[in-house]
Amino acid sequence: MLLTPQEVQLFRHNGFIKLPTRLSGDLVEALKAAALKDIREAVEPVARNKDGRVIRISDLWGRGGICRETIVCDEILNPLEALLGPNIEFVRNRHNHVYLRDRDSTASLELHRDVRHWSRTIVTVLVYLEDTNLENGCTHVVPGSHILPDFVNLNDGDPLHQIALDQVIPVPMKAGGLLAIDSMIIHSAGKNRTDGTRMSMTLGYHTVDELAPPDNPKRVLVRGDRIYKGNDTNW
Repeated sequence: MLLTPQEVQLFRHNGFIKLPTRLSGDLVEALKAAALKDIREAVEPVARNKDGRVIRISDLWGRGGICRETIVCDEILNPLEALLGPNIEFVRNRHNHVYLRDRDSTASLELHRDVRHWSRTIVTVLVYLEDTNLENGCTHVVPGSHILPDFVNLNDGDPLHQIALDQVIPVPMKAGGLLAIDSMIIHSAGKNRTDGTRMSMTLGYHTVDELAPPDNPKRVLVRGDRIYKGNDTNW
């Protein structure tokens, strides 16, 4: 369940890797059922499309239950230890949601980065609750783009935007599959061209920030210890 040194090297070189672990079919079905229930009942916080239909539920950690159990499960945290070390925090104010995409979904279809600077990057884990493919909008990435300059311009017409469009590749995944990406990588969701849905969880993880105050409510310690190495204790 751990990443090999070669897999870690691939992640750092390419900016993404399919984790060798996956969620069981029973867990995936239970997650889908819980998410669909909260979507039907519009349990806040939610996001709606222009027609008022709920398409995203947020604050998975705050929802507790099976969502929180998944965030801290070994299938995710064990391989992440090879990338983040033994002390891992879950990020509550970035990602932390389930998105239900259908034919009308428009969010995140443009190439983008989730963070703007390498010093603030996180590891995003995409948890696929349904099979994703070219037809229903699998994730697309530009391999190696996480090491491109910070604050790049991805606007239509910019040379880098065209380069990214030429180099982007799809990453189909089966239900229960886990895709880890460096949040500096240029990526997008694909367009769902089917009459079905494409549901996924998006989770963000960070190594414990040894210079940050230990009582940050936006970070949850999910493995190891919250260490603090700030020298202000000597002031």
